[in-house]
Amino acid sequence: MYATLGSSDPIQSNMRLVVSIVCILFCISAVAQVGVGPFSMPLPLPIPEPRDQKFKGTIQLHVDATDTFHSLFRVSETVPIQSSGEMVLLYPEWETTSHSPTVSAIELAGLRAKIDGHAIEWRRDTIDIHAFHLTIPAGSHSLTLDFQYLPSRSSAKLRPEMVDVEWQHLLLYPAGWFARDIPVVAQLELPKGLRAFTALTRLPILDSSIYFLAFAPETLDRLVDAPVYAARYTRQLDLTSSSHVPVHLDLLADEPADLEVSPTDLGELRALVVQASKVFGPPPFRHYEALVSLSDQLSPGGGLEHLDEGENNLPANYFTASGKQLNNRDLIAHEYIHAWNGRFRQPAGLWSPNFNRPTDPSMLWVYEGQTEFWGRVLAARAGLRTTQQTLDKLAFDASLAAPRGGRAWKTLADSTLDVLYMPGHPVIWRDWQRREDYYPEGVLLWLDVDARLRELSQNRVSIDQFAQRFFATHDRVESISTYSFQDVCDTLNTLAPADWKSFLNQHLFTHAASVAIAGLKRAGWQLTYTSSPTETFLQDEADAGVINLDDSIGAEFRPNGSVRSVTWNGPSFRAGLSPGVHVVAVNGHPFSSSVVRSAIVDSATVPISLTLQDDEMHRDVIVPYAGPLRYPHLERIPETPDRLTALLAPH
Repeated sequence: MYATLGSSDPIQSNMRLVVSIVCILFCISAVAQVGVGPFSMPLPLPIPEPRDQKFKGTIQLHVDATDTFHSLFRVSETVPIQSSGEMVLLYPEWETTSHSPTVSAIELAGLRAKIDGHAIEWRRDTIDIHAFHLTIPAGSHSLTLDFQYLPSRSSAKLRPEMVDVEWQHLLLYPAGWFARDIPVVAQLELPKGLRAFTALTRLPILDSSIYFLAFAPETLDRLVDAPVYAARYTRQLDLTSSSHVPVHLDLLADEPADLEVSPTDLGELRALVVQASKVFGPPPFRHYEALVSLSDQLSPGGGLEHLDEGENNLPANYFTASGKQLNNRDLIAHEYIHAWNGRFRQPAGLWSPNFNRPTDPSMLWVYEGQTEFWGRVLAARAGLRTTQQTLDKLAFDASLAAPRGGRAWKTLADSTLDVLYMPGHPVIWRDWQRREDYYPEGVLLWLDVDARLRELSQNRVSIDQFAQRFFATHDRVESISTYSFQDVCDTLNTLAPADWKSFLNQHLFTHAASVAIAGLKRAGWQLTYTSSPTETFLQDEADAGVINLDDSIGAEFRPNGSVRSVTWNGPSFRAGLSPGVHVVAVNGHPFSSSVVRSAIVDSATVPISLTLQDDEMHRDVIVPYAGPLRYPHLERIPETPDRLTALLAPH
């Protein structure tokens, strides 16, 4: 036994034996706890799974959006009874445009139900808070629901000047059916004097004294895919191209002066429609409404995609000061491209039969990343940005991707899952935690795909041919076609045979910055840094309201010295800065933009000393940086093919 225990000392061996026996007895004692203590209660019965089956009758939906004083929507809905017994109603949770469970049940209030005019009680599911249980008596015909949708006032969705109607917040629907099987007839009552825009088909109203809109019957999925915007000051412009499929620019503003559009801006948007048709071919829609709100109040900004329309929430001066909009110049293009990439063609994992089934966002690098890429390209081809401005925008994309410290532990593939848990939650350490990097890094991934296609084919094939094949509608107007990762690889392989699976996976799972921006080198360009910012960089700073010193000392500051962000393990991080700390002085001088920049310029000879205020405490730190101001640029790699300029040239 002593030999078994690995010791020639009997005392030591006996001690080890005692310890071993104690451990064995402890384990036996722990195992003996099985079957002792509380047990979990069984979960409630599951919500009925959606089935592709006929729905009897039509849901009648009436939305009153006139209460601008309280900024609330009042909803009345009638649902035809399908059978007696247990019925489950669902309040939408997953939004197609966010790929996330971003509809909040908090905003639904005052829910009351009646069966054939008699009040009936409902019970919220104790696990799924978006599900409501009712018991339907035999012989019942219709269920009437009344409730309110209470958006936060900061969202500015309901104001006297402008209304944003998103149907997924304004209805409940029976569980057990595909959304495409449930017909809905919707009516919308608006404040007087507002003009509405939507892709929905309107029905004539006989009583002109009642200001509401009636829409032709639509399936539930099509209704939710067609929001309504209305405003007091509006304008509609025609962007229709030679394909003769109507495309409208619908402008809605808080002030009438913001509706002015120069002939140059209008011409560029018309050129965008032409360039898109050259890339993607016939559109998947019968008509398209580019809804553009020109408001500094509507929140959040940005865009949302739909098959027949796009939501584009832009600054009030987007057209009247278009030279200051370099970072927004491809938003309308992005949402328009989504009609093909995202709404007509979408990843199989992102398609869902209803609005309460979780989806798989793992191919957002195609859905969003390639759309962002085409937004950059088509904005250049249409003249929305000059070639140099596009190069500057790509330099900014690369400057975000290249130093992304979080790539050490979190791949681009993992970042596609951010939508499942990050919406609505602040990200304190942006570059370390990573958040939706499939947008800027997706641009670089697809740039590499284009450069590789050109390289393999001696410039006979480009990503344009991929788009023409992959997004071809084949006369399938207003329908949906799903695809897989293998479908992407197969299409690329028909154009230029190669191991595309390994090529794409290298981008998706790399931990190396050189791989993330490899497309620049393959296209004949490289990321460099100079002491002078581009106009694109300066406008991004202004839009974000920050002093961006990420590429030098690794921090961004608010004008008052508050730290907005810190690059993980960068110079400011190593000095002890963190987001939210206040810098009150730089080298003994009160903080300002010019003072902190001057300190960086002089850092080779004078160390950067920062005085920080953290709560009530003051402390002085030295930033370990001795170098120039650094701002991203792109420059040509000598004696290499210039594949990027060819990509950006108008077709």
